[in-house]
Amino acid sequence: MKKFSSPLFSALVIGLAGVSNAQAAGRDTISIVGSSTVYPFATVVAERFGKMGHPTPKIESTGSGGGMKLFCKGTALSTPDITNASRRIKKSEYQTCHKNGLTGITEVKIGYDGIIVANSKAAPRFKLTRRDLFLGLARQVPAPDGSHKLVANPYKTWRQVDPNLPNEPIEVLGPPPTSGTRDAFAELAMEGGCKSFPWIKAIKHHDKKRYKAICHGMREDGAYIEAGENDNLIVQKLEANPRALGVFGYSFLEQNEDRIQGSLIDGVAPEFESISDGSYPVSRPLFFYVKHAHVGKVPGIRAYVQEFTTEAAIGDDGYLVDKGLIPMSAQERATVRRDARALKNLEL
Repeated sequence: MKKFSSPLFSALVIGLAGVSNAQAAGRDTISIVGSSTVYPFATVVAERFGKMGHPTPKIESTGSGGGMKLFCKGTALSTPDITNASRRIKKSEYQTCHKNGLTGITEVKIGYDGIIVANSKAAPRFKLTRRDLFLGLARQVPAPDGSHKLVANPYKTWRQVDPNLPNEPIEVLGPPPTSGTRDAFAELAMEGGCKSFPWIKAIKHHDKKRYKAICHGMREDGAYIEAGENDNLIVQKLEANPRALGVFGYSFLEQNEDRIQGSLIDGVAPEFESISDGSYPVSRPLFFYVKHAHVGKVPGIRAYVQEFTTEAAIGDDGYLVDKGLIPMSAQERATVRRDARALKNLEL
C-alpha cells in the first residue's frame, strides 16, 4: 500500500494532534472548592445543573480559606473555576490572586446565614451572650479580680463564666482556622463579646494587631476542639455528647432540628426571621467567586452562575431557602443577578 506523506498531510496530522492535546489538557466539568457552609447549597445547584444536561460540577469542601488558597494560585486549568466562601474575600487573598495573574474575578452574593451555637436536645438549651462566648473560649481574658490585665483563660465550666449558666464543662466543637465560619464566629461572636470590655476596645485605636489577637485568639487547652470542615460530623458528636456545644451554619441546624437545638445569643433565638431581619447578632453573608480566565475554556460556567442566581434558587420561595439559606431582599437579588451574569469584575 502506498504511503501518503505530502507536507500538507503531515501538517494536518500535527494540527489534529495539537487539538487533541489541547482537549486533553482542558476539562469539561466545573471545579468548585471552598466553604463547608456554602457546600450544601452549591451541591443542590450542581445536581439540578447536571439534570439540565450539563456535566455535574465537582465540589470539594475545603473551607473558605483553603478554597481561596487554591482558587488564587493562578489561571491554569488545574486550578478551581469557582470558590465558595462564608465570608468576603480578604484583601490579602485578593492581592495574592492578582500577583498570580488572576485579575478577573466576579463576586456573587447568594444570601445570608446565621452562625449557630447548638447542643443536643437531650440537654437543656443554653442562653448565652457574646460576652459569655468570649470569656469561655478566648485564649486570654480579663483577670477575674476586675483588674485591667489579661490572664490565661482560667474558666473550666460555664457556671464559672456566669452563675446563671449550667455547671457543665466548657467543651465546644467548632471549625478550624481555614473555615469562613471560624472567621465569622471570631469576628461576630468573640469580638462582639471582647469589645464589651471598654478598656480592651480602647486598645484597637492604638494597636489593632494586639486587639485582634486578644479578641480572636481561641484557647488551645481542649475547651475549643477543632472538628474539621465536616459540619455533619459536629452534629453527630453533639448527639454522642450532650454536654458539648457545636458551632456551624444555620442550615445544619434546620436540617437536624429533631436532634439539636440552637442557643439563644444575647436573648435572640437563631431563627429564619431573626437572621433575615438582622436581630440575631451572629449572622453573615455568603458568596461564591468566579474565575474569568476559565470562562469559555471550561464549559458551563456562565450557565451555572445563571442557575445559581435565579429566583427559583435564591428567591423568597427558592429551593435553596428550603435548605436553610436566608434570602436577600428582592432589590438586592436583582442587583446581584445583573452583576453576576455580566461577570462584573471585583475591585477591592
